[in-house]
Parts: sequence; C-alpha cells; structure tokens
Amino acid sequence: MSTPPAPLRIGVYIDGYNLYYGGRKLMGGPGRPGWKWLDLRRLSETIVAAHSGWNSAQVTRVVYCTASIDGSSNPGGARDQNVYLRALRAAGSTDEIEKGRYINKVISRPLAVKGPTGNPAIITAGWPGMVQDAKDQPVSDARFMVSVAHREEKGTDVNVASHLLLDLL
Repeated sequence: MSTPPAPLRIGVYIDGYNLYYGGRKLMGGPGRPGWKWLDLRRLSETIVAAHSGWNSAQVTRVVYCTASIDGSSNPGGARDQNVYLRALRAAGSTDEIEKGRYINKVISRPLAVKGPTGNPAIITAGWPGMVQDAKDQPVSDARFMVSVAHREEKGTDVNVASHLLLDLL
C-alpha cells in the first residue's frame, strides 16, 4: 500500500509597499474604504486554490515585509499602518512581519507638469516666467530646478528575498 504524497507546502512573501500601491491603483486611488483590510493568508490560499493546479497545495507560511512609516512626517499614515499590522498579527494572517525603513532626504529635480500623455513634461522658461542672463537677454531653454523632500523605502525587497532564501535552505 502506498502512502499518499505529502501536501505541497507554499510560502508567500509579500512586499507590502508594492501590495499597497498596486492595490490602491487597482481600486481607484486613495480614500477607497475596505480594500486595505486584506486577510493576506486567505488571499494567498484563494489564489493558490484557484490558479495553482496543485490539489494538495497548502499555504504554510506568509511573510509580510514593509517599512515603518515615520510618524513625525506622516502621523495618520503611521497610525493606520500600526493598526493594520496589529490586525494582521491578531488575525493570524501572517507568520512574520519584517520591517525595513524609510530614508528621508532632499533631492533636486527639474520642475515638471503632467503632459498630454500623463508623463512628466519638463518646464522651460517662457512667459510669464522668463529667465535672463547677465546682459538681460532671455534664456529661452532654461529649466527650473526645485528641491523637494523625498522619502524612499529601503530594505523591503531585500527582506522578501532573504526570508525566501532562508526558508528554502
């Protein structure tokens, strides 16, 4: 008598930053209620059951990787993120939550507006905003540079890859 094959174990590794912004785009932008309260384990199990073709597949591990939102620059976002992470833990929706970080810095970029195709269109000098050289001659191709605060998420993708690799080993 042969023993049945062991169930196929599946680990799911989620980049929370990409999940959040991808989901927000799919659901019509910010401010849509409800979609952010995903049960990650149930979502993973539903996708595996519907699309894997493996009858014995079981989601045995869900790892959620994100970066902590800075409460000093975005108190509402930090509060919402903390509530969500607590909900994930309380519901058993993840086996592990791994945090990366954000880097805050000032960057300089050319001033742009949304162009006709939706891509950035760099602003150059032209009325009503002209630039003149030292001899009061117009500089028609001058670009305007601006400095802006920039937050960049770091470590989430590395954490996803690290957990995947460690679990495989």
